[in-house]
Amino acid sequence: MKHTPLLFRSFVGKVLLGACSVAGLSLVAVGVYAQQRGPAQRVVQGKVVNKAETAVNGAVVYLKDDHSLAVKSYITDSEGTYRFGQLAQNTDYELWAENNGKKSSVRSISSFDSKNQFYINLKIDADK
Repeated sequence: MKHTPLLFRSFVGKVLLGACSVAGLSLVAVGVYAQQRGPAQRVVQGKVVNKAETAVNGAVVYLKDDHSLAVKSYITDSEGTYRFGQLAQNTDYELWAENNGKKSSVRSISSFDSKNQFYINLKIDADK
C-alpha cells in the first residue's frame, strides 16, 4: 500500500476547503439576492363595462385585502380601465366596481392561485 505524501494531502485538503467555501458563498449570495428581491408581486387589471359592454368612465374599483381588511380604490379612465400593482402573493383579495349607486359582482383572487398577472373585467348592470 502506498502512502500519499503529507504535503500533497495538505494541498488537496486546502483546495477542497477553498472550493467548498466558494460554493457556500455562492449559495449565500443567491439567498441574499432572493431576499432582497422579495416575494413575487401581483398585478390586477381590467376594464369596467356596463350591460351594453360599453366602458364605464369614472367608476370606482375597490380592492379589499382579506387579511388586513384594507381597501384600495381606483377611478376608471375614459376607456374604463383600472390597475392595481404590487400586491402580495400570499394574500386573498376581493375586487368589485361601483358607479351611480350600482355595483358589480364581487370577484375573488386567491393566494393559492399561482398567477402573478390577473385580467378581470367587471360588469355593472344598470338593472341591478
